[in-house]
Amino acid sequence: MATSIKDYTKKPLKDCTKLELFNALLTLVSDRARKVGYNTGKKKVYYISAEFLIGKLLGNNLINLGIYEDVKKELEAEGLSLAEMEEFEDEPSLGNGGLGRLAACFIDSLATLGLPADGIGLAYHCGLFRQSFAEGKQYETPDKWLTWGKESWMKRSDKHYKVRLGDSEVTSTMYEIAVTGYKNKCTTLRLFDLDSIDERLIKDGINFNKNDYLKNLTLFLYPDDSDEAGRILRVYQEYFMVSNAAQWILEECIAKGSNLHDLADYAAIQINDTHPSMVIPELIRLLGEHGIDEKESFEIVTKVCAYTNHTILAEALETWPKHYLQTAVPQLVPIIERLDKAAAKRSKDSFVRIIDKQGNVHMANLDIHFTHSINGVARLHTEILKNSELAPFFKLYPEKFNNKTNGITFRRWLKMCNPELSAMITGKIGDKWVKDADELEKLGEYINYKKEKNEKCSKPGKMSGSAKSGEEKKLLDSLIQIKSLKKHDFAAWLEKAQGVKVDPDSVFDVQAKRLHEYKRQQLNLLWAIAEYKKIKRGVKPVRPITMFFGAKAAPAYRTAKDIIHAIITFGKVVENDPKVSPYLKVVMLENYNVSLAEKLIPAADISEQISLASKEASGTGNMKFMLNGAVTLGTEDGANVEIAELVGADNIYIFGQKSDEVIEHYRKADYVAADWYNKDRTLKAAVDFLTGKEMVKYGDEAVLGRLKQELVGKDWFMTFPDFKDYCRTKAQVLADYEDRASWSKKMLVNISKAGFFSSDRTIRQYNEDIWGL
Repeated sequence: MATSIKDYTKKPLKDCTKLELFNALLTLVSDRARKVGYNTGKKKVYYISAEFLIGKLLGNNLINLGIYEDVKKELEAEGLSLAEMEEFEDEPSLGNGGLGRLAACFIDSLATLGLPADGIGLAYHCGLFRQSFAEGKQYETPDKWLTWGKESWMKRSDKHYKVRLGDSEVTSTMYEIAVTGYKNKCTTLRLFDLDSIDERLIKDGINFNKNDYLKNLTLFLYPDDSDEAGRILRVYQEYFMVSNAAQWILEECIAKGSNLHDLADYAAIQINDTHPSMVIPELIRLLGEHGIDEKESFEIVTKVCAYTNHTILAEALETWPKHYLQTAVPQLVPIIERLDKAAAKRSKDSFVRIIDKQGNVHMANLDIHFTHSINGVARLHTEILKNSELAPFFKLYPEKFNNKTNGITFRRWLKMCNPELSAMITGKIGDKWVKDADELEKLGEYINYKKEKNEKCSKPGKMSGSAKSGEEKKLLDSLIQIKSLKKHDFAAWLEKAQGVKVDPDSVFDVQAKRLHEYKRQQLNLLWAIAEYKKIKRGVKPVRPITMFFGAKAAPAYRTAKDIIHAIITFGKVVENDPKVSPYLKVVMLENYNVSLAEKLIPAADISEQISLASKEASGTGNMKFMLNGAVTLGTEDGANVEIAELVGADNIYIFGQKSDEVIEHYRKADYVAADWYNKDRTLKAAVDFLTGKEMVKYGDEAVLGRLKQELVGKDWFMTFPDFKDYCRTKAQVLADYEDRASWSKKMLVNISKAGFFSSDRTIRQYNEDIWGL
């Protein structure tokens, strides 16, 4: 390097504290990012999202800037560890789950591909929350990631905007985080805040006065909406985000030469889920202030804006009572009413109205009418939107609908978090895969699926090539060895960080995703109970099984928190049963986040993707696990469908109802959970175990009883009908795992076919089909 860390510490590295070293590294990286510059152009995409779950940035930025090894060597020469510096970093708490992680991958890809772009969101002080467990239950505390004394990637700018909230006007401050591209220039994440935010407002856990928005507006991501004050606060939050975004966008476009009539030549706005929907009426309002009549402003905004739908769950498609908007954003209500009238002229179907008869404002409907593109995030998801959930809109606007299957950035989710596997891949096929993920297909040449020399094979999951059997065996053995290494690494980290001991030679069976009934952690738990009972009867697994759950439940989501309690309680039952504990272990990981995922995912053997078919829009965890050599056990849901097509039936395990069957059950309302509970003895025994003496000994009887009643009396996401097939399929997975040579081939097929799920591919498609940069 032309510049060393010593130039920033101004003293020998060995004499520096961790804080001094970290601050020096951050400043070095920031200077390098500034030196490489930013992607620019006449037209820019503005990606507005309530979440950007960017993870720790030090290692990722060093890799993208091409100086990771140089920094590592300089530290090692002084007896210091870059890994310790990466651990020392605080993780920015700016997102929660898949939505925010996707947004983070997208801005990484935008930078890497050289596309002019800004991510736009909010600078949350305490994120969602920091999760801890006590007495087998989840507790929430503030996740204060901005630590005094530590330099931050988030830099204060001199940009401020006036935003009207209710009857008051506030002044925002814009913060900036440089997002480095891999061997390319940077883009910027712009986050807005109020200087008046007061973290002392938080008194008990994550409780605070929800009415004082001058002090609480950006305290938390998704503040508790179990009461009206919390719901109105969310409206304030969302409007604050989009008003700042709209003002920044217009200011920047005008500075480039736009007269605003031609705004679509300068700006493409991507609305990530419904949280930023108010950018549509806000832009119309601002265009009016610049002298553009409303009819034209409707057309301009439609040309500029595009909408990504992430769910078919009704509760996730935001709907606000109009009187909330009249309280929080009265300036927008007349505009929304006129947008509703314009929409009503396009169709007589009340389903597509923006404001319904009860006076509720449907944000997704606003997005669909007044954007030029509506995309789903996996092929199955998009088809369900077109043919079922949004069918009246598809009939009205067939040309607007398109699919953009989600993707992940391979720089973070392979190169950074699994350097051993990355090095092995590079040693076999070169390093072009880091920017061109399709290169991973070349790994298939090392498996002799077809013996005929040079014969081509186009079937998904089948690979041709003339590799000698010795080369094949060497590669497959390396895969197994690397997986074993990552399992041992994770086991060591887990014992040190959370005090939990696991057997690294057991099967690592992982379900890591937000805790929600439709994702069906409860199905996995019922399997575990059935397995426990089998072991008690003397039917022991060939190899011990360690089940990992990683998930946070929304603070007000009672059933999700009940499931967490049941998982932790059952883990204690197993731990304290000497007949079972040598063969089964159940671990609920605490405070699952990006940093933990980066350690867990490379270690996983089985990737549990068991949501109810038709309910998971896409998923991105499934892609990360696949890329790191885990084999998927899942339903025919979301991107699992496309994974299955790519890897072939021999390299994935699919079970359960199909999406059309599920949709038909909901249409007919003919599913009765109690009927399934009463006719399946194994299922009934597992459900009854929830309130049995073993569980009650370690858990809260009332909570466990409530969960059992929720399952037997409702089971809205149809756990019971899929239980038998899930048990059968999982038994097959565990049996197949013991054929290590065959399993290693499944691993290699999954890695080699993961290239399609690069976020670089997704962003190219967004640009080609929607943005036109």
